[in-house]
Amino acid sequence: MTIDVDRVPCTVVTGFLGAGKTTLIRHLMEKLPGKRVAIIVNEFGDVGIDGEVLKGCAIESCPDENIIELANGCICCTVADDFVPAINQILSLRPRVDYILIETSGLALPKPLVQAFNWPAVKARVTVDAVVAVVDGVALAEGRVASDHDALEAQRQADGSIDHDDPVEEVFDDQIACADLIVLTKTDLLDLGALTRAKSRVAAHLPRAVKIVASAHSSIDPGVLVGLELAVEDDIESRRTHHDDELDHDHDDFESFVLDLPAVADAEDLAKRIAETAEAKGVLRVKGFVNVANKPMRLQVQAVGSRVNHYFDRVWAPGETRQTRLVVIGERGIDRSAIERMLAA
Repeated sequence: MTIDVDRVPCTVVTGFLGAGKTTLIRHLMEKLPGKRVAIIVNEFGDVGIDGEVLKGCAIESCPDENIIELANGCICCTVADDFVPAINQILSLRPRVDYILIETSGLALPKPLVQAFNWPAVKARVTVDAVVAVVDGVALAEGRVASDHDALEAQRQADGSIDHDDPVEEVFDDQIACADLIVLTKTDLLDLGALTRAKSRVAAHLPRAVKIVASAHSSIDPGVLVGLELAVEDDIESRRTHHDDELDHDHDDFESFVLDLPAVADAEDLAKRIAETAEAKGVLRVKGFVNVANKPMRLQVQAVGSRVNHYFDRVWAPGETRQTRLVVIGERGIDRSAIERMLAA
């Protein structure tokens, strides 16, 4: 897989109304160091989760003109009319933006939106860094997938552009089927038993292995969510959805450390060890550069849970120290010694 550094990366944030998407995006706006951010907001119909909330943040790296609110309805159903003009508007901004965040409508299906990133007018300029699904921990613990099903139905009735009429559970399935990470919100309101029920309910809907990150107030270390370089648009057809056929955690509860390891003999073997380590030790992310013995190029590694991408990004420069250095991110208390032993084996 080759990453085009000239393409602007984009994170798609999906999830039902009230789950905490806007709060998550606001935290990302505040904590993305040195990044000039632009945002497309597609949520509507509820005070406090529209573009005005984000515009009121007064964050220098994301001025008001960098926030575009799409009010013509659910983005997955109006993607041809709204998405490309919004992207064009963002890419014309000066100074040039470094990162794009998209907050979808609560009833949006992410797959049609991500598929649009393969359109010729978009593909050469923007790439989907990751799809993040935000889910309501309290609702899930109580046996529901959304906090207020009646509000979702009212949203559906108010939006004449929606051309899908799925049950709420199916929309939930489709949202998390496309996700690279799940953010479980409102965990400060859950005891251990409720948290376990919420996580189990999400896991029961997941069609593949995806990490579930718990958060009290949608405050997540951006290193967990941003810069994943997954190019989701290249993998989106493998994410099956219904529409194909018709505890208290916040950013302080994560820790990271750097591992300096010996040169590796085989890149594929390292990728396998990273995946096994992530599964066994609860690692959320691994990223860094690797010295592969007898190879003139540097190997870049990007892993999200057990999903590992790796590619040779450039030739080692003359006089440059060839080293293997990996950043590991996980929940507080992860076993550094055990992880180092597994990755250095």
